[in-house]
Amino acid sequence: MGQTLTEKILDDHLVEGELTPGEEIGIEIDQVLTQDTTGTMVWLQFEAMGLDEVQTEIAAQYCDHQTYQFDFKNTDDHRFLRSAAGTYGAYFSRPGNGICHNVHRENFAAPGKTMLGSDSHTPTPGGLGELAIGAGGIDVTVAMGGAPYYIEMPEVHSVRLEGELPEWATAKDVILELLRRLSVKGGVGKVLEYTGPGVETLSAPERMTITNMGTELGATSSIFPTDERTREYLEKVDREEEFVELQPDDDAEYADEIVVDLSDLEPLIAEPSMPDNVVPVREVAGQDVDQVMVGSCTNGAFADILPAAKMLEGREVNMTTEMIVAPGSKQASEMLARQGWVAEMMAAGVNFSEATCGACIGIGHVPASDSVSLRTFNRNFEGRSGIEDDNVYLCSPEVATAAAIKGEIVDPRDLADELGDLEDPGFELPEEYTGSKTDLITPDEAPDDELVKGPNIGDVPIKDALEADIDGPAILKMGDNITTDHIIPATQDILMYRSNIDKLSEFTLSRVDDTFADRAAAADGGWLVAGENYGQGSSREHAAMCPMYLGIEGVLAQSFARIHRANLFNFGLVPLLIDEDTYEQIEQGDDIAVVDDVHEGVASGKEEFTIRVNDDWEATATLDASERERAMLAAGGKLAWTKQQAEGGSGAAPADD
Repeated sequence: MGQTLTEKILDDHLVEGELTPGEEIGIEIDQVLTQDTTGTMVWLQFEAMGLDEVQTEIAAQYCDHQTYQFDFKNTDDHRFLRSAAGTYGAYFSRPGNGICHNVHRENFAAPGKTMLGSDSHTPTPGGLGELAIGAGGIDVTVAMGGAPYYIEMPEVHSVRLEGELPEWATAKDVILELLRRLSVKGGVGKVLEYTGPGVETLSAPERMTITNMGTELGATSSIFPTDERTREYLEKVDREEEFVELQPDDDAEYADEIVVDLSDLEPLIAEPSMPDNVVPVREVAGQDVDQVMVGSCTNGAFADILPAAKMLEGREVNMTTEMIVAPGSKQASEMLARQGWVAEMMAAGVNFSEATCGACIGIGHVPASDSVSLRTFNRNFEGRSGIEDDNVYLCSPEVATAAAIKGEIVDPRDLADELGDLEDPGFELPEEYTGSKTDLITPDEAPDDELVKGPNIGDVPIKDALEADIDGPAILKMGDNITTDHIIPATQDILMYRSNIDKLSEFTLSRVDDTFADRAAAADGGWLVAGENYGQGSSREHAAMCPMYLGIEGVLAQSFARIHRANLFNFGLVPLLIDEDTYEQIEQGDDIAVVDDVHEGVASGKEEFTIRVNDDWEATATLDASERERAMLAAGGKLAWTKQQAEGGSGAAPADD
């Protein structure tokens, strides 16, 4: 039997286990990336483990989330990150240089490589044939130190593309169509591998829009084969020598196949407040639009912004609508500027932002109250834009620009008919990607050789080893699809404390219950209870670290999102699965005790644990964990376990290996 492309790359990097879906495997990691809101903990954990030097082929530290540097805390984080990159041997991308995924694909992403990143949209380079996976920061730390990355072997599903996109349909509509069909849970435990004759009709940047937003399906990763379109892109970024042709075998077997006929697609839009709430644009046409944003790591490249610029040529943004362009990289801004498009867009009434994640996480360009915002971003979770009661829609740059011209949601095909002289701008790559590399500092150029820590940078919290008894109240009961934005918000007033866990923990789950942190700290232990898909969204490990710091000992949920589940193990919180009946019966405030010896059960491989609620009734809770995950949990988390393994001569590789 032949291999899928995913299996070929994994097989080439396999150091432990077998490529059987559901089995744990260990793989060698070629590249790692981290960004400024997760990177501080990555490097503090690197220091805490006693590691001396990066062991991966490429390690890159980006500053892209809090680039506006509202006060010294943000700036101190960036100074610390530059010093860490210099001290340990990583590339450093200065604030304002661009979003990690965009800058990384321009400079480092390559076919056949593996990458681990402490950001959930790390799979973006899958459009270039790189198998890239988002993970918690400590997983990146350990991989950067030279150890394998362990993950449950995902199922590989084929997304067969047929036909060719018609006018006004875009790559964004491809991934919106998949979200419409599969939902935000549809990709959990899977790698989506794109196949079929429609693949060759899409350029590499279009493919990377799709792989970027595949994260919203819950997928472990998304990947395209490589071909002449891949080579074309690598030539344009002056890295043709890194091209490798990668295709699945003709007799490769997939767990399932999803067929998308590109010819049938039309402009789509995700309504508030979930990326899978997708409908045709024409179904919501006529809705007044107050704000339009084009950009982000999903649609912020030069070729994503150019269609908007072409549509606005000779036109103006509607007086009732504000339009902002948020480029994915400074390179995109520089190229647009040198070709005159920045001036054209400014003349049309467009405001240009710095190249940053900012608005996507609620930092800057926060919508007005009771307003509608159309964005080309990848997430529209309620409150993520920076205002709790928001109305954010997700769409392509073409749909967004049409709304900016009209002042209301409109299918661009209908606007073209109305105006008479508006043509589909198409998707056009530049002759070459040019631009300064000044803001990307190589390890050899690094000006720092020791860590610089400001007063806001704290220590890494370490949990004690797992105890035999867990007994405490259900401090908070939540519903389905609780995101990491709910657990630890990423707004400007909170984000600045990502390197100060003592302070950051005060905001834990404040968007669900603003009394939670005080109640958890006073309870001396307890549980979180949740429905399905708990912890979806961002990779931020703080969403596990802060509850642990407040004394939470475990989470009872109907299901967990992949990255957050891993983070719970990484920080010593017991993730137990419960069925719907048990979830419905548990009330907030109930006392929940595990009847069994928890430490012994976890260490010995026990799967089913009995929980007793209020001494009134009992239910079964399941621990689905590998032997390695159990060992980490028993030790109190990955940091404690890795240090034990290193001291004992096994586990994470010492820095001099």
